[in-house]
Amino acid sequence: MDRRPIDPHRLGLLYVGTAGLLWSTSGLFIKVLTLSAWQIAGYRSLLAVLALAVFARIRQEPLGIRFDANCIAAASAYTVVLVAFVVATKLTTAANAIFLQFTAPIYLLALEPKVLGTPFRRRDLLAVLACLGGMSLFFLDHLEAGHLAGNLLGLLSGLALAIFSLLLKQRSLRHPGASPVGAIALGNILVFLVCLPFLARQSLPTPPQGLALVFLGVVQLGLAYRLFAAGVRRVSATAAMITSMMEAVFNPLWVFLGTGERPAPLAVLGGLIILGVVVGYSLWGKSSEPAPC
Repeated sequence: MDRRPIDPHRLGLLYVGTAGLLWSTSGLFIKVLTLSAWQIAGYRSLLAVLALAVFARIRQEPLGIRFDANCIAAASAYTVVLVAFVVATKLTTAANAIFLQFTAPIYLLALEPKVLGTPFRRRDLLAVLACLGGMSLFFLDHLEAGHLAGNLLGLLSGLALAIFSLLLKQRSLRHPGASPVGAIALGNILVFLVCLPFLARQSLPTPPQGLALVFLGVVQLGLAYRLFAAGVRRVSATAAMITSMMEAVFNPLWVFLGTGERPAPLAVLGGLIILGVVVGYSLWGKSSEPAPC
C-alpha cells in the first residue's frame, strides 16, 4: 500500500475546498430564516467562537488570539466580510451577494505580489478569468441592476475577503508556528459585539431557528474557517480564493434541495466551468512555496 504523505499544496487545497462546500450552505439559511441580518450574523458568530474554543480545547492548543497589528487587522477584515455578506444577502439576491463577494481574486491578483512578493503566475490569472467567466454565465439570468445598497455591500465583502486572506497568509509566513485561528476567533467576537445592540432589541430565536443558527455557527462558520485557516498556510492566498470559488457552484444546489428553485441552463454551464477549473487547478497546479515548518 502506498503510504507516501499527501503533498502539502494539495492538502491545503483539499482543506480550502471543503471549507468552500460548508460556506455554500449560508445563502439558503440566510434567505429561509425570518430573523434579521443582524440577528443571524450576531448569533452565528457567538456560536462560532464557542465552537472554535471547543475545537482548540479538544486539540489541547491555545485559541491563539493576539492583539498585534496583523491579528487585529485580519479580525477587522473578517468582521466586515461576515456582516456585509449577511446584510447584502438580505437586501439583494443571494446570487448578487455571492457573485460580488467572489470578486476577491481580482483584488488578490493585484495585492498579493506587492504585499507578499508572491510571483505573478499566468495560470493564476487564467484560472481567475475562467472562474469569473463561469460565474457570469451562472448568474446572467439573476444579476439585477437594482438593490444598490446590497450590491455595494457585496462588493465590500469581496474586498474585505481578499484583505483577510492576504493577512492570514502574511501571518503564516512571518510566524510559521502561529495559528491563524486566533484572528478568526477575534473577528467573531467583534461581529457579536457589533450586532449586540440589535440583538438586545429583538426577540430570542425560536427552537427551530436556534438549531439553524447552531449549524451556521458551529459547522458553516467555525469548522469551515478553521479548515480555511489550515489550508491557506499551505497555498497562496490567490490559490485558496480560486479553490473556494466552488462555494458559488454548490450554493444553488442547496437552494434547489431546500426550496425547489431550479437554476437556469446557463447557470448549470457556468457551474460546470467553475468546477472544471477548480478540479484542474487542484490536481495539476504546483506550488512554488516550501512546505510549512
